[in-house]
Amino acid sequence: MIHPRPFFHAAVCAVLLACAAPPLLARTDAAPRAIAPRGALSADEQNNIAVFKAASPSVVNITSLALERDFFSRNVQQVPQGTGSGFVWDAQGHIVTNFHVIQGASGARVTLADQSTHKAQLVGVFPDRDLAVLKIDAPAARLRPLPLGTSGDLQVGQAVYAIGNPFGLDQTLTTGIVSALNREIESVTRRTIRGAIQTDAAINPGNSGGPLLDSAGRLIGVNTAIYSPSGASAGIGFSIPVDEVNRIVPRLIRDGRFVRPALGVAYAPQELNRALGLPPGVAVVRVQPGSPAARAGLRAFVRNERGIVAGDVITAVDGEPVANADDVLNALERRQAGEQAELTLWRAGSTRKERVTLAASEE
Repeated sequence: MIHPRPFFHAAVCAVLLACAAPPLLARTDAAPRAIAPRGALSADEQNNIAVFKAASPSVVNITSLALERDFFSRNVQQVPQGTGSGFVWDAQGHIVTNFHVIQGASGARVTLADQSTHKAQLVGVFPDRDLAVLKIDAPAARLRPLPLGTSGDLQVGQAVYAIGNPFGLDQTLTTGIVSALNREIESVTRRTIRGAIQTDAAINPGNSGGPLLDSAGRLIGVNTAIYSPSGASAGIGFSIPVDEVNRIVPRLIRDGRFVRPALGVAYAPQELNRALGLPPGVAVVRVQPGSPAARAGLRAFVRNERGIVAGDVITAVDGEPVANADDVLNALERRQAGEQAELTLWRAGSTRKERVTLAASEE
């Protein structure tokens, strides 16, 4: 037997709703609105579009991989660890990115703008500058190297563009200006990266390793860091200048590592200069026998039973004043092993200059 009450209840509700609803105002002449005409795109908009169309085929998505043991089978397999950006360096398949994008990874995959994915091989890294080079085996027709610009002639206020994969959203364009030049940021090895470009183009996690471009679509920097209390873009991003990138990347491709020119000395902390009242510079506390420094007659500060025996303080390299060990290393890295550098030295109140032939470091 069907109970009549639910039917009665539903019928009453339908009547009440019909009474409460306003009458429908049907219009037989309703149609889509006319499209308002617009003029041509502005010159800035047209350039934004042109830069993106030209440069985006060169920008890649990098997935770093880690080894993980399957819980059930106990087999070891590679799983995604993180993502970052990079760009095609040359037609041989070399890809430039940040070292921290692939740091600690067991492998990496590179996805090109056409969505083809390729296994990457590690060519070389230079953690002190947060740079790494990968290589993929892809047809030359798929590889679009970015044209190179220069960073030495950049000016605050000029337009810049960043293309990358923030939060995994590939092929994302952001725009801004050069906010400042010659900033200092810290690498993963805690070495100072000097000359960094500051920009307000939005750079977020996932943009690391991607290109910073000028208004001609040329590479002027590699996006590497942000200043942000929240972890997202706060309008303060930093890029490694392309002049530095163009100096380092060819050496990574050629040697598989950055062979740092060396003097063969150990440097004292700045506290020694202050304690002994030494001039600004870097005190030498050890000279390796047979090293370039030893052949040039450099002497280390030593302590004996009568106190401190004065050694040499390096006050300039190639005429450029140095204040700490980082300054010396940065100056030497602009040269290669086998080249000469001029050291300005202070010892016990006297100043002299010595030319040294740099050796390759053993790092």
